Amino acid sequence: MTKLKKVRYKTKARTGAFVLFSRLFIALFAATVLLAPPVRVLAQQSAQTSGQTQVVSKAIATEDNTIRPFQVHVPQEAIDDLHRRLVLTRWPEQETVTDRSQGVQLATIKELVGYWQTDYDWRKAEAKLNTLPQFMTTIDGVDIHFIHVRSRHPNALPLIMTHGWPGSVFELLKVIGPLTDPTAYGGRTEDAFDLIIPSIPGFGFSGKPTGTGWGSERIARAWDVLMKRLGYTRYVSQGGDWGAIISDAMGRQAPPGLLGIHVNRLERAATLPPEVAEALTNGKPAPADLTAEERTVFDQIRDFYKTGSGYAAIMGTRPQTIGYGLADSPVGLATWIYDKFADWVFTRGEPERSLTRDEILDAITLYWLTNTGTSGARIYWENNADNVGSFEISIPAAVTIFPGEIYQPPRSWTERAYHNLIYYHRVDKGGHFAAWEEPQLFSQEIRAAFRSLR
Repeated sequence: MTKLKKVRYKTKARTGAFVLFSRLFIALFAATVLLAPPVRVLAQQSAQTSGQTQVVSKAIATEDNTIRPFQVHVPQEAIDDLHRRLVLTRWPEQETVTDRSQGVQLATIKELVGYWQTDYDWRKAEAKLNTLPQFMTTIDGVDIHFIHVRSRHPNALPLIMTHGWPGSVFELLKVIGPLTDPTAYGGRTEDAFDLIIPSIPGFGFSGKPTGTGWGSERIARAWDVLMKRLGYTRYVSQGGDWGAIISDAMGRQAPPGLLGIHVNRLERAATLPPEVAEALTNGKPAPADLTAEERTVFDQIRDFYKTGSGYAAIMGTRPQTIGYGLADSPVGLATWIYDKFADWVFTRGEPERSLTRDEILDAITLYWLTNTGTSGARIYWENNADNVGSFEISIPAAVTIFPGEIYQPPRSWTERAYHNLIYYHRVDKGGHFAAWEEPQLFSQEIRAAFRSLR
């Protein structure tokens, strides 16, 4: 804030009236400066280094409805600080088992961190983002970062796609070309989409909510505002992980103009038959009348509850507590995220067989540089308080089941939540991060899923 300098009036005679007028003028001027709305650099605060670091953008944020161009420029000192922290890592002792049952193995993470220190280049990831049209807009008091790529083909269908945790916009970049320019990837002109890829509040370069209430329902309403603000009166929504939960919320809300949704991750609470849910909750045996397919799904869910859901329980109840480690230690953050990559890709336990090492580190480094490990975790806590009542969705809905997904319900279970299921397809490869792992197959599924809604 600009300091007001004392003004010396070099006059031989100062009348009382003149002095009084001067003091009143200065007081009024100071009040104007102090009470004026602050102009905020449109930047997502980055990792807390020894001082404050910011991701610098080319735009200025205002509390209005404007759409502002955005680019990413991380200060070099933030990257240098990351490297210093990696060098100073205090490692735990090696696990006492020979598998992943205790978590990420020491040798695995040391190898990844060694590459992170010496060979990984964040500037390549930054350049990848900056080749795309990025924007920022303020919705409900929070800055929303998004990528917006318009198709060159006429009559392209507007599609908003949402990432999940521990994902980001990075996991959706590979499908931008196939979806916006299908003829260049073996598709048809009439399958083209205008693509909008936002960062969820608290993730990536979007702002961090300073109060509670930013669960899936509120984000869903914000996404409809975003689409209308961009001038789209008819559009579709797609998502996996939290993106699926947000798309489901949009489906329940059914705002005017939303033609349908597609998800590649289904909500268990919405689709499980009551007797199956009751057995899983109380540790009872599977119902005797389940088919072989249903029994397989039952066993998968039970195993997930026993060995794979601890991360969600922690973030759903104590995001702030786990957040201190995620904000202070890049290796702590990396193992927290890498563990889920290893669990959820199609090549179980070996994420580098589904994603490149650079792709994995792009995602982890984004969380680190934007210091969003804690704010990203809070969406689980918000979901615990986000009681939406009925899960039933009546607008057109499409579902693709990828074989590496955590939960793969049969069509009969899926129809419990989606009463107007226009598309259900099981594919033969791909995991939880389907768009990232199998972009061509994923794009084909999106084209087929929405074809009848054009």
